Parts: sequence; structure tokens; C-alpha cells
Amino acid sequence: MKSDVIRSTFLKFFEDRDHHVVPSGSLIPHNDPTLFFANAGMVQFKDTFTGEETRAYSRATSIQKCLRVSGKHNDLDNVGRTPRHHTFFEMLGNFSFGDYFKEGAIQAAWPLLTETFGIDPDRLWVTVFEDDDEAHAIWSNVEGLSPHRIQRLGAKDNFWSMGDTGPCGPCSEIFYDHGEAIDANAGGPATDSPRYVEIWNLVFMQFEQAADGSRTPLPKPSIDTGMGFERVAAVKQGVFSNYDTDLFQPLIREAADLAGVTYGKDDEIDVALRVIADHARATAFLIGDGVMPSNEGRGYVLRRVMRRAIRFGVKVGIDTPFLHRVTQTVGDQFLTAYPELAQRKDFIHEVTLGEEERFRRTLGRGMVLLTEALDQAKSASTDTPTVSGDVAFTLSDTYGFPLDLTQLIAEERGIAVDAEGYEKALGEQQARGRAAWKGSGEESVQDIWRQVAHDKGTTTFTGHTDTEGTGILTALFRADGDALESVEKLNAGEKGIALFATTPFYAEGGGQVGDRGTAGGLEVVDTTKASDLHLHHVRCAQDSPRVGDEVSLTVHHHARERTQRNHTATHLMHAALQEVLGNHVSQKGSLVEPDRLRFDFAHHKPVTDEELQRVEDQVNDQILQNIALSSSIESIDAATERGATALFGEKYGDEVRVVEIPGCSIELCGGTHVNRSGDIGLFRILSEAGVAAGVRRIEAQTGTGAIAHVREQRSLLDQAAAALKTNPARVLESIRKLQEERRALEKDLSKASTELARMAAGALTDSAQEIGGVNVLITRFDGDLRQQADRLRDQLGTSLIVLASEKGPKALLLIAVSKDIAGSRVHAGDMIRQLAPIIGGGGGGRPDHAQAGGKDPSKIPELLDAAHRLAGELLG
Repeated sequence: MKSDVIRSTFLKFFEDRDHHVVPSGSLIPHNDPTLFFANAGMVQFKDTFTGEETRAYSRATSIQKCLRVSGKHNDLDNVGRTPRHHTFFEMLGNFSFGDYFKEGAIQAAWPLLTETFGIDPDRLWVTVFEDDDEAHAIWSNVEGLSPHRIQRLGAKDNFWSMGDTGPCGPCSEIFYDHGEAIDANAGGPATDSPRYVEIWNLVFMQFEQAADGSRTPLPKPSIDTGMGFERVAAVKQGVFSNYDTDLFQPLIREAADLAGVTYGKDDEIDVALRVIADHARATAFLIGDGVMPSNEGRGYVLRRVMRRAIRFGVKVGIDTPFLHRVTQTVGDQFLTAYPELAQRKDFIHEVTLGEEERFRRTLGRGMVLLTEALDQAKSASTDTPTVSGDVAFTLSDTYGFPLDLTQLIAEERGIAVDAEGYEKALGEQQARGRAAWKGSGEESVQDIWRQVAHDKGTTTFTGHTDTEGTGILTALFRADGDALESVEKLNAGEKGIALFATTPFYAEGGGQVGDRGTAGGLEVVDTTKASDLHLHHVRCAQDSPRVGDEVSLTVHHHARERTQRNHTATHLMHAALQEVLGNHVSQKGSLVEPDRLRFDFAHHKPVTDEELQRVEDQVNDQILQNIALSSSIESIDAATERGATALFGEKYGDEVRVVEIPGCSIELCGGTHVNRSGDIGLFRILSEAGVAAGVRRIEAQTGTGAIAHVREQRSLLDQAAAALKTNPARVLESIRKLQEERRALEKDLSKASTELARMAAGALTDSAQEIGGVNVLITRFDGDLRQQADRLRDQLGTSLIVLASEKGPKALLLIAVSKDIAGSRVHAGDMIRQLAPIIGGGGGGRPDHAQAGGKDPSKIPELLDAAHRLAGELLG
């Protein structure tokens, strides 16, 4: 059974059993600040399990993209060396949100495996939590499962928890027996024999665990299962190692062909090829989800994975960039399951190739550092020559050399590596990283707002069409710093948060700022959102309304209009950027407010002036077409099928708002927009710059803001024309003429300066004295000391020249000695070290040339007298 068939068969099985098929979430989790990456199928359902969100269905099934390369799930060093360790993998799962429980999960799992997938029941074993008599009883009644193949295990193996507190419960794991060919031990999974491989984990979310360790039954027990896709593929394709399935073999063959080697002939080469295949998958999916190689956060993880793959490629003899070619094979292989990889094919190729070329340059420098460290260790007078842990960590962190590679190279020369020191340095870096990490999405909503939403109901928003209305004041809180106190009304001058049953005020979200305005006697200074509540941040100008009152609500109309122009312009610009730069462009953030718009997007190089002009022209062309916008509420599946753009990492419910500009753009968006594109007026790009690795930023203006910018630019042009005594159309011509005149004047000045310096040098030579057969010139000179010293030395022959000058608040000193006496009779560097302290400075130099600076130019006469005396002593 091919991998694509396994996927479709699994989803179809549960869809036929009334499960809602949910697409894979991004590798970047939106609802768990503790995770770098999604590492299990339940990540996108976490808030559903905890009760923070509700869904329109109580049963779901999905195939989730997962990555485990950091934290306690760091499998990186085992990748390629075991049959089942991977960085990127897929998790098949079915979920029940308070619907069916243990019996339903077990009665679905067994027929899927034995009937739909056709796995021999005699090959399957089951484990249950040692105290879970209920699950044991259900399994004991499953037809075709022998009681001796049901084993009870402890909490370490068969009890799951979301954390120290929160939902938890026993689990039941299903194992496949790969047979005696792997190991003779016939004692089942409890023996830890490698022949028994876990393929599916059924988690029974049954309890709520408190901070003191106590557990209480959940009101709605739930099911969370995870089936290892690669492991099931191995079973269905009759192999023991995941790497021998159709998920990896095309990639391994590609890497082997590039290296000119054969897979299966040499263990170390096989490890390298498996690493390349695994890491190419992770690379393609991470870049496809918008992660860019960098030195921090998720980008650092990607860079480490890529460089590790490249290093293994070098190890098997691939001496040219290759990883970008293997990632292209990944895209072709996953075309059906993850079409977004094909859409971003060119982008993945360019980013991978660019990173590979950078690392290959770094790799050579890393080998220089390692060679130096090995030579130093070998020459050290110790019984056990050792490379320090700090060096090993620098090689890993800066140059991408994993510890095992450093150890291997060192071992070949009989040198050890301080692994303990390496781990210490690594731990210190990880501690710094944890301290800097601020999370990967929304923090949990404060309990107070969840309770208010439960008690008072959520907010109905009317602001997509209205900027005025009335609403019942359902709750009011006085704010004192971060503390909130529920009150019936506010007094004049007090600040607080007001909640209304219905409101036209847009709450900050999706990059659009919250509305401001008035609510009766309250001034609304901002609007935010929590638990589907619109939180009106207010300041009481006079006596406020009381809770329960119906209040007139008015949004600042002109600010909203300007904000809407900017928001719609971001949609047009997003589409234009994809048209001009490529469909890899994806939004990475935005800020939409009345006075400007800021749009961050994924792109791997600066946008040229010509490209920016094309983007600006395309947006303005669509504005001139005066296209009518439309919006609708649709299911997430229907919107996606229509081609609506969903932002990676953004959190969407089952029902979404779709904003369409026909022929231009269709996006999932809850913000407010203009009615027609022509309402925007004018669009102007102000700037474009990089803000992070692989992320660019455009700032722009629309409407009256864009007009004001054009006027400001025209005013500056008029001022420039007036200063140049010309008209605006001839400003550039006038500037070029001035530049030519300046260059001619500078050339003439340089000639004059040279001639004056030559004449001055001639005059100075007349004041030279002969001491001991050496022409000595010690004087003050206000000009270029170096050039003048060279001229004087050429004219005087055997000579000692000491020149001093005053430059603002500083004194300068230069000593030049002709080559024939430099070092033998006079050392310029030694002289200057004796003289420089007189002017409050220091310096040094060669025997024939030295210079110094000082902070006391008033001492120059004293300096010159001292130089005369010193010259007499040296040349006597």
C-alpha cells in the first residue's frame, strides 16, 4: 500500500464514521507558547480540549505535519542511525471532544488496522495503563485479540498528561510484531524488544490534574489518538525500517546518485544518505511554512538541520550544492498530500541553494579552526591531547560541525574531545535561548474574560457596515494598573474596560488597530479582543453609564475610513507582490492604522526599485478599476477550496469571513475594508527594507496620506529648484552640472596644493642642519605630514625628519628616517615613544617611519626642542 493510499484510506475511514476532516495545521503552532514546532497531532486542537474554544463538530480526524528537533523531543543525533528516528514526520489521528470515549476509540482502531489495512491480528499487541480495568475489559472482548497479547504497564509508558496541570489520562498503545527475524524474544512490548514497534497511541483524556497532583474526572472525557504514519507505512510495505518505505527511498536514491554511491553497501554511507533524506523533508516543509534560516529561534533550528544535511553530503563525497535538488524531490513526492510545497517550489529551491552556498564557504573556515585546535592539542604536553569543549561548541554553533563529526576527525589523529565541556557550553546557550524566547503565538486568555463571556455572552460586532449604533453595557471594570475591579459605573477621570452586547468598534486584530470613539460619557481610547469579547478601553470624561444601560456608540469616522483604505491596500499589495516576486511571498505580519500601513512578507532578497514600481503600478491600476469588494461568511473548507489565502500560524474557526476583490485578491480576514477599490484614492510605497532573515518590510500610504506625501516631495523639489535658481524640471541637470564643476575645482585644488607643498618642501630644506653626516630637519608644518615627509626625505637624502602640526584640539607628530640609517643609527619608533608623552599622547612605528597623536598642541614648541636634543644625542 503506497503512502498516498494510506493517507486517503485513513481519512476516509473516519470520515465515514462522522468525523470532520481537518487539514494539517502549520508546523508553527498558533496556540501553544511553549512549543517551537507542532510535535503531535493534537497541537491544533489544544484549546478545544481545554475548553478555550468550541468547534462546530465533536469528532475530527487529521494528518498533522510534525517536527521534533528541540526540547525534550530532540531526536536529531539519532536520525539515520535507527529505523524510526526522524525530524519531520506525520501523525495520523482521530479525536473526540466529549463525544465517544474508550470503547468508541478501541472499536474504531481495531477494524481499521485488521480489516481496512488488512494487518494480521496475530501480529498486534496492546498495552494499557496498569490501573485501567475499563480499557483492559474492552480490549479483552475484541474479537481476534488473544488475552495474552494485552499487557498492563505503568504510568511511564501508559499515562499521558498535557503538563504538570490540566487534562490527563491513561492511554492504550498498539504494537506491531515484526517477528523473530528481528529478535527471538516473544514476550511482547513489556520486554522492550525491538521487534515490537508502537504504531498507534490511544489517549483517554479522563481527568483534570491540579497543582497538588490530585485528579478529578473531566465533565466531558475526550479522545486523542496518534498513529505514526511512517511506522504504518513500514508495516504495510513489509519492511522493518521506515527508511525503506516509499516515503524515503526516492530521496535516498537521489542523494546516492548525486554522491555516486550505492545504498546498502556501507553502514556509514547509509547513515549519511538517510540523514540527507530526512533533513531534506524537514527543510522543504519548514521553508514551505515560512521559516527562514537564521541564527535564532525557529530559523536557527532550520539552519542547523540544513547544515547537518550538507555536512553529511560532503562526508559521502558530494562536493557541489545538492540539498536544493533533494528538496525538489520532496515537493514532487508530497504533491498530492501537501500541494503548498508545489506552490512554493521555486522559493524553497532558492532559499535552500542560497543557504547551502553560504555554508560551503563557512565549512572551509571551520576546518581551518579545527585543524588549528588539533595541532595545538597534539603539541600540548599532556598524556591525553584534547580539543576543548568551547572549541567543539564553536565548531558546532558557528560552523555547523556536530559534535560527532568533530570527535570523528579528532579520533583519526588520536585526539579526544571534551564532550563534557561541550555540553556545558551548549547548556549555557540553551539557557540564553529559553530566556530570550517569548513564545510562538497567543498567550492563554485571562480567566476573567472567559468567565465574563460565559456569564454575559460574547460581543456581536456590527462594525463591518456601521460606525454608529447602540449597545447594552453588560459589564464595566475599573482599571488600576494591571488590576481590574468590577463596578456599576466609573467616576470622572477614571479609566476602565467596558463591554457591550453589540458594538461597531473594531477590536485590534489581523494587524488592524482597534477603533477609538465615544460611548456615552466614556471616551474609547482603544479596543482589543479576548474570548470573543470586544474590550473597550475607556476613560470617563463625565459620569459614566451604568451596567445595564443602553449606550450610544460612535466610532471616530475619519480615522476608520483612513484605516480601511490602508487595510484594503494591504490585500491588493499582497497579491501584487506575489504576481511580481513569485507565489512564495506570504504575509509575516502587518500594521494597519489611520496614518500608514506596514506589511511584512517572506522574501529572500531585497526588492529592486523596478519591482517596487511594478507593485505600486499594479495596485494603483486596480484602484482605478474601482472594483467592488465582497465579503461572506463561509466554512473554512469552502473558503480554502475557493482559493482564499490563509495566513500561516493564524488561528481560524470553522466559520471564517472571506474578503474578495474580484480578479485581484481573496483572503480570510475579519478586518474592515472600503466598499470599492477606488475608495482608496492613491497608493504610494514609501520604503522597503529587511527586518529579519528572509523577511522584508514595505511601508506605504493611501488616500489623503499618500497625497500629503506627494505634496511634501513636490515641496522639497521646489525648494531644491529655488536653491539652484532653476525650474523643477531642470533640477537634475543643474545638480549634474554642479557635480562636474566641483570635480574640476577639486582637481585644480589638488594640483595647487601639491605645488604649494613642493614649494614649501623646498623652503624647508634650507633650514635643515647637518649632524654627524645626517641632514636633520625638525620643524612645524601645517599640512599633510606624510606626503611632506616623503618629499623632504627624497630631497635631503640621508636624513632625519621630525614634523609636528596642530589639528584642532589635537597635536600630530611624524618622524621619517632615510633607509640607509634607519635602525642602525636612528629608530623612528623609539624616538617617537620618547617624544610623544610631551604632547600628552603615545605612538610607535617602524625604524624608518613612526607617528603619534597627542591632546596638548600647546606643547609643540617644547616637543621640537626635545627633538633637537635627542637628535644630537643619537647622531652626536
